[in-house]
Amino acid sequence: MATLPLLLLLLLFISTSITTTTSSSSSSEQDLLLSFKSSIINGSHQSLSNWSPNTPTCNWTGISCSTSSPPSITSIDLQGLNLTGSISSSICQLPHLSHLNLANNLLSQPIPLHLSQCSSLITLNFSNSLLWGTLPDQLSQITSLTVLDLSHNQIEGQIPLGIGSLKSLQVLNLGSNSFSGAVHSSIFANLTELLLLDLSQNPSLSSELPVELGRLSKVKRIFMQGCGFFAGIPESILALHELEEISLHTNSFTGFVPGSIGKCSSLESIQIQDNGFYGEFPAGLWSLPEIRIVRAENNRFSGELPDFVGVPSLLEQIQIDNNSFTGRIPKGIGLINTLYRFSASFNGFHGDLPENFCDSPVLSIIDLSHNSLSGSIPELRKCRKLVSLSLADNSFTGNIPSSLANLSVLTYIDLSSNNLTGEIPQELQNLKLALFNVSFNQLSGSVPLSLVSGLPASFLQGNPGLCGPGLPNQCIKTERKKSSRSSGLIFAAIAIAFAFGFMLLALGLFAVHRLSCKKSLTSNWRSVFFYSLGIREDELLMSLDEKNIIGRGMFGDVYKIKLPTGECIAVKKLSNSGKLSFRTAKAEIRKLAKTRQKNLTKLLGFCHSENVVLLIHEYLSNGSLGDSLCNLESPLELTVRMHIALGAAQGLAYLHKDHSPNLLHRNLKSNNILLDMDFEPKITGFGLDHVIGETAYQSIVASELASCCYIAPEQGCSKKATEQMDVYSFGVVLLELITGRKAEMPEPRESIDIVTWVRRKINMTNATHQILDPNISNSFQQEMLSVLELALRCISVVPDKRPKMDEVVQSLLSVYTTVQSLRIVSGETSISSEH
Repeated sequence: MATLPLLLLLLLFISTSITTTTSSSSSSEQDLLLSFKSSIINGSHQSLSNWSPNTPTCNWTGISCSTSSPPSITSIDLQGLNLTGSISSSICQLPHLSHLNLANNLLSQPIPLHLSQCSSLITLNFSNSLLWGTLPDQLSQITSLTVLDLSHNQIEGQIPLGIGSLKSLQVLNLGSNSFSGAVHSSIFANLTELLLLDLSQNPSLSSELPVELGRLSKVKRIFMQGCGFFAGIPESILALHELEEISLHTNSFTGFVPGSIGKCSSLESIQIQDNGFYGEFPAGLWSLPEIRIVRAENNRFSGELPDFVGVPSLLEQIQIDNNSFTGRIPKGIGLINTLYRFSASFNGFHGDLPENFCDSPVLSIIDLSHNSLSGSIPELRKCRKLVSLSLADNSFTGNIPSSLANLSVLTYIDLSSNNLTGEIPQELQNLKLALFNVSFNQLSGSVPLSLVSGLPASFLQGNPGLCGPGLPNQCIKTERKKSSRSSGLIFAAIAIAFAFGFMLLALGLFAVHRLSCKKSLTSNWRSVFFYSLGIREDELLMSLDEKNIIGRGMFGDVYKIKLPTGECIAVKKLSNSGKLSFRTAKAEIRKLAKTRQKNLTKLLGFCHSENVVLLIHEYLSNGSLGDSLCNLESPLELTVRMHIALGAAQGLAYLHKDHSPNLLHRNLKSNNILLDMDFEPKITGFGLDHVIGETAYQSIVASELASCCYIAPEQGCSKKATEQMDVYSFGVVLLELITGRKAEMPEPRESIDIVTWVRRKINMTNATHQILDPNISNSFQQEMLSVLELALRCISVVPDKRPKMDEVVQSLLSVYTTVQSLRIVSGETSISSEH
């Protein structure tokens, strides 16, 4: 019995020790979190108001704990709380912390090096948190990481090789940053557990795809769109048997797509649009058992499509526009019951349309415009969900199918530029159409009244046999003779008519005169509209008035025309445009209309007559860069200037490298760089030599060679235009941007162009800093000097010493990224808000 008190005393001591240890552990982790909270200087006190010693730590916002006894902190999830401030190293002292998520905050700092001490982390997510600087190689010390998400930040520099040592990684997301340089092959050599790889939207990445990507044997999704990847696709990457989705669009890839893609049996989506791929499209891709989305538009693929007959398919979306496909539209295309979009415009398809091509019950969009299809348009009865049908610019014959009227959701119909005959079905006026374009066919008869009143007459033009209100031809109605009981009224009416005879005659003569004037205005013109403009051809021509001129150039005047919708368009009138036929002009302008790049103005259509071409472009409300440079009261901020320089360089690089065939501008200047509401630059005036012909072009520019400082010195004696000449012109634009001077702005005593002025400053005074625009802060001087050096390389007298435009893009991107980082640190938020 004497031992009992001793036993009770021992149990009390052990219990007290455990309680003390638990309390001490909890207090320690709590202190570490409070230390982290104290480093958050703004926005945290409300979000983290319950982070208090009075509340159990595991009940704090964003905190999760283990179920062990005592519990320990395993996860911190504070995403989307608008936290700012620094990330305290105290969190890495939490021994069991496995998940750290600070995504969607306002941290605005480099990635802290002390994060490498969080040795137990499995998940690290700092996406969309305004991080900048480089990616520390020290993060590779967290060997337990399975998820690393640093997407949507401002991280720059090369992707460190140490990432390749994170052998447990399942998710690597570095998308939407400013990484640059090559992607080293060793990064992917050991990432055999990777399920998702995202390097997308890093435009400064300039690299071939590493062959080692083929070692990612478990990867399901690869996103590398919007970068600078080039060359071809290695065979290894397309032999990944678990791959479900791959996106490589908007890069600079060239060459063939390997046929081994047919081994990717799990592939559901492939997006390789907006590249330079050529050769035959891999036949095995179409028969993959899981394939749903195929996007390959804006490449140079050739070959034919399979017939799809007898092939089970889950295809939902096929977009192969703007390639060189040939052959017939597949017979089995209508048998794919899951297909909702089939878009294959601007190719070389020919022959008849299969009778069942529109049988898919979910088909919503069909675009087969600008091909060489012929025969009649089949009756369309089964595709009840069809919204848009475009068969424009083919060689279809026969009548417009009346069954179109039974497709109740059909909203857009474009059958223009074919050889259709007969009448427009009256039943079509039951549809709620936003677009009905049947121009330039051989239609005849009365146009349904609702189609005349609701649409511009330009959508009906080119059909001499059509008649109706607002059209050149009025329909003649035959009336029954009145009964004898109405004869008295008829004689009375005749008497009244005599009384107004002379007045009616005068009005009739006046109407005939106006009609003849309108016919004379439009009779010699032919037009093609690539987009719905909502304006008739005669209305457009009548608007070419002196009061609407907004610019004059050596090729002609530019007019601003307001559409009935309230929107505006810009019309460039090219006079003395040679003797190009309508067919030739149409072919050349159509090629220009196929250019799809955000920094090139969109060509909406054109009008053609003898010796005159009207090019119809989108209108940009901020005018030209030349206009902005003249606005001394509100000079452009540096970030805006660099944004304009980079965008214009990307547009010109696209013409030189990615446009098929490659295209020269030949007349680049600040007045040909237009600005939209967000100061996004768009180059205009390119390809005019193709529109008006080389002979006419040379004769027009001959008078400019001696006086225009945008023109390269060798152009006067060269028989052939070159890319280097465009680079020279762009260099002059760069000089305008960094000096704030117009290219040919005269000084008080003498007329001196900007190239001469800059060279004199450098050669005579060596005072480079005096060249820079004084309106720009001295804190950006180093970046401005970098751009000046680039501009001087561009205007080198020796053409071979000038950089190529893709090199110019990379140099400007580096400067722009630096300026943007400084802008974010200083608290500025957007391009438009600066101006």
